[in-house]
Amino acid sequence: MSAPPSDVERIKAASRYLRGSLADSLLDPLTGAIRSDDTQLIKFHGSYQQTDRDLDAERRRQKLEPLYSFMIRVRVPGGVATARQWRRMDELADRYANGTLKLTTRQAFQLHGVRKRDLRATIAGFNEALLDSIAGCGDVNRNVMCYPNPHQSAAHGQLLNVARAISVHLTPRTTAYYELWLNGEPVTPDGEPLPEPTAPDHEPIYGRTYLPRKFKIALALPPANDTDVLANDIGLIGIEEGGALVGFNVAVGGGLGMSFGMPATYPRLADVVGFVPVEEAVAVCERIVTIQRDWGNRSERKFSRLKYTLDRMGLPAFREELHRRLGHELAPTRPYRFTHSADTYGWATSPDGYAHLTLFVEGGRVADTAPGHGLKSALRAIAAYHTGEFALTGNQNLVIVNIAPQHRERVAADLAAHDQWDATANAAFTQTALRRHSLACVALNTCSQAFAEAERYLPDLLDRLDAVLRAHGLADAGILIRMTGCPNGCARPYLGEIGLVGRAPGRYNLYLGADHAGQRLNKLYREQLDEAAIVAELTPLLAAYAADRRPAEGFGDFVVRRGYVAATTHGLDFHA
Repeated sequence: MSAPPSDVERIKAASRYLRGSLADSLLDPLTGAIRSDDTQLIKFHGSYQQTDRDLDAERRRQKLEPLYSFMIRVRVPGGVATARQWRRMDELADRYANGTLKLTTRQAFQLHGVRKRDLRATIAGFNEALLDSIAGCGDVNRNVMCYPNPHQSAAHGQLLNVARAISVHLTPRTTAYYELWLNGEPVTPDGEPLPEPTAPDHEPIYGRTYLPRKFKIALALPPANDTDVLANDIGLIGIEEGGALVGFNVAVGGGLGMSFGMPATYPRLADVVGFVPVEEAVAVCERIVTIQRDWGNRSERKFSRLKYTLDRMGLPAFREELHRRLGHELAPTRPYRFTHSADTYGWATSPDGYAHLTLFVEGGRVADTAPGHGLKSALRAIAAYHTGEFALTGNQNLVIVNIAPQHRERVAADLAAHDQWDATANAAFTQTALRRHSLACVALNTCSQAFAEAERYLPDLLDRLDAVLRAHGLADAGILIRMTGCPNGCARPYLGEIGLVGRAPGRYNLYLGADHAGQRLNKLYREQLDEAAIVAELTPLLAAYAADRRPAEGFGDFVVRRGYVAATTHGLDFHA
């Protein structure tokens, strides 16, 4: 007898296609929170209810409810936003949120600190700029990732087109989003009104209970693996011939979340199962989504991602089912090679004379450190005249795309005027490569899952590690370091050559041994380390790396070669 469905499945089934009692919750003036069941449903609309955990104890002492607010995740398929959209997000951050923008590891915007009374105005505000938050969270396909600069080549432009097509095809069809947030006035991505529905809501792909758990899709074009494509439920690895994108190697079953104390949960990289031409990419994604819809675990959410479905049913059975639903077999996998998963910073120029500038954004947090001084003000000034795009990378950074030749010096001048540019070096201020290759999730003080700090703390830890790197001549060594406040993996810590995962306030597990190209998971090295212990553990390893590394050998490859950790060969081997 199969196990009963989880409580979240009950909530979805009774939600009337994601409506629930959200309308009533939003109108309740007696609390800053929404009803318990609605906290699950609002995720599908792109929002999480949160509290300021820094203030929880004091508010309890004063017999006040927690200081509730909402995070809103705004989808940007492929990461490419217009200058108008950037200006609108900047404005909404100041008007309704905490004055900052978070650039996520899935190329989306996040607004933090939005009060319940301002949710409708905020969501309507970015919808007016043709952005939305539907499926930003929840048990559906989320923001589709790809290389952030479509102007780099014709193939990169095709890649973005496919990412956007997948995003549109897998966006939920329910009109609840428009009823709740936009006065029932849905528009297409081109700004045209949608036709009135002729039948009650239905979800032709998802069904009324949607997926068993969240679902993620990313595209990459070798040799760059900047989206960590194998960490996704579906990874599409672009194959280029003669300067054109001809198709994709399809990888399935990636995902990085796990739970402490539960070795049956584990991060996993996707398996490559075959090749499809460009025109079949959307159809293949739909069929894989429906397999997970029908075969995924709806009883225990900790085991409900596609990676567990795949390991339970076996790769041969999965491939056979995919072929059955497609009506034909996938073609054989084509050769490819990834060389790196990090961003390349600084200026690049297209043959047409337009420039592109990749900026490091520490922790993905676009903010000002003083009035009129800081990255947020600099980008606001640039967005006022920039005729190209702003592209969010999968590594929490930003590319100012397609800068007109007459604007290049002005962009540099605006960055310099806000302390974001070194005019003497004609470059952004220099940091060690370790810092430039760092990722951090939000963690405390707002994430309810966090055991420890990440975004707020990692810069301080990097100050100490930077001193070690410089002492050993490693300032330019591109080591990937990633920190999260819990094991859920939002900043992809298990693909860090150095991964730090919060266990308790001020305590982290240290993982080592991922490769630089996102094709090998790391492995646990030490547990429950405080800052002094982290530095003490890493210092001799970095010293040994400086003295004994081979030409072009990454730090992760070095620690595996020297036997500090064993190589992780598969997700099932992660805890071995």
